[in-house]
Amino acid sequence: MCREFASIRADHLGATELSTPQQLSEFLAQAERRAYKQAQYAVRDEHVALDIVQDAMMKLAERYGDHPPEEFPMLFQRILQNTIRDYYRRQKVRSFWTTLMSSLSPQHDAEDFDPLDTLQDEDNASQPARPDAVLAQSQLIAVIEEALGKLPARQREAFLLRYWEEMDTAETAAVMGCSEGSVKTHCSRATHALSAILKERGIDLS
Repeated sequence: MCREFASIRADHLGATELSTPQQLSEFLAQAERRAYKQAQYAVRDEHVALDIVQDAMMKLAERYGDHPPEEFPMLFQRILQNTIRDYYRRQKVRSFWTTLMSSLSPQHDAEDFDPLDTLQDEDNASQPARPDAVLAQSQLIAVIEEALGKLPARQREAFLLRYWEEMDTAETAAVMGCSEGSVKTHCSRATHALSAILKERGIDLS
């Protein structure tokens, strides 16, 4: 899958000390299998790992394809690790919205209800996102972010530590310098306040 990358920056080559398309192609061919194993160990998904490696190879070719060959290993590893971190960052955002929706809809059975069945993200490849669904999602996220900004500072801090940073009650209490009971109170009040704000905007998650 790496041959096509070699010609991407060929038009930028100049000085003889820079790499040639052939050297870039050879490096990518040698690095591909090891990079795939690294990504697979990191994400535990063969298809995602393949996408990550392809993305990293493309970025190397596009951004640094004319650099000296000896720089390729370090550059590629940096790009690969950043791409893996980006994947986990997207997963964390998805997890946050799932947890947030669940916390605002406590009456739903968690085993039977997935808020993201109706709140799709643009990276969700399981089904094509309709334009109206994408628009509705972006509007909902904007409303939620606005609502979070209206919370008192301690409520917002507790809520984000619990549901965004995925800390437990004890960890949140330690960070905030308060008791676990205070954390629970802040989170409860934040949940009720967010629900009320959303209902005022015509959004009912029940």
